[in-house]
This record gives sequence, structure tokens and C-alpha cells, in this order.
Amino acid sequence: MPSFRSIRRVRHSPADMFDLVADVEAYPKFLPLCQGLRVRRRATDDKGVEVIVADMEVGYRAIRETFTSRVTLDRASLTILVEYVDGPFRHLENRWSFRDEGKDQPACAVEFFIDYEFRSRTLGLLMGSMFDTAFRKFAEAFEKRADFVYGRRKLSPPVNPAPAEES
Repeated sequence: MPSFRSIRRVRHSPADMFDLVADVEAYPKFLPLCQGLRVRRRATDDKGVEVIVADMEVGYRAIRETFTSRVTLDRASLTILVEYVDGPFRHLENRWSFRDEGKDQPACAVEFFIDYEFRSRTLGLLMGSMFDTAFRKFAEAFEKRADFVYGRRKLSPPVNPAPAEES
């Protein structure tokens, strides 16, 4: 099964990045291959975990496919789990986690992991390399979107130790 893992340090808070990834309705505006997205159902459990079931239409040139996934948004742990429900895949799982790395400024490590397998070998041959390329660009697409939505922040230089006293 193809899989991809990325960890990127970004100039935004973990909460901001979580909110950005959780805003699935905005995906068609910036996400590679995403042609459309429709939320079917949205519910929040008694622990505050939100679950969304959504259809995403992906495509490139004349090829279009729609798949359904269940997205679990766990704000308390700053994690997002995407599980495949129906469509052209045999398997698809995607996980996001957001870890605070800011000391004097907002910064976090965004971990993105995905593994998938197409149901049809033919579709896998047609779309496999295109999906692989797109998935490798996902983390970058979200970082660019965060810069657009929240503003581009510069990372401050590391704090240097106090200079030695002169004699």
C-alpha cells in the first residue's frame, strides 16, 4: 500500500492549524485534486469530539472520482483522523496531529500521515502516481493556506545566550 508521512514546522499555533484542517468545506479552494466537498452529517459527542461524514470529489483532467470518509476532530488532543467509508479505494486512512513548538511566538509541528490502496488495479495505475504527488503536496498546501488565512509570520531567530562580560 502506498503511504506518506510528513512533519512540518509551521509559523502558526496548533489550534489555528487544527481549525484550518478541520474546515473541510474550504478544501476545494486550495487542496490539490479536490474538485468539491459535501458534508453529509456532522455530530459532536458528549466529550466534545466532532465527527463529520463527507463526500470529496477528486479529479484530474477527465478522471473524476468521489469517495466518502468519516473525519474525527478531537480538539482536546489536537488530532484529526480520516477513515475511508466508500468509493474507489480498498483502504484509506489519514491522520493529522499538531504539536506546540512555540516558545515566544506561535509555532507547531504538523504531522500528516496517509496510506491508501485503490480497489481497482486499473484505477491505481491511472491515478496512483497523481495521488502520490498530490498527497506529498497536502502539508505544503495547508501551510500556504494558513499563511493566507492567518497571515505569514516570520520565525524569530533563536535566542542567543547572554554575551560574556568584557574584562
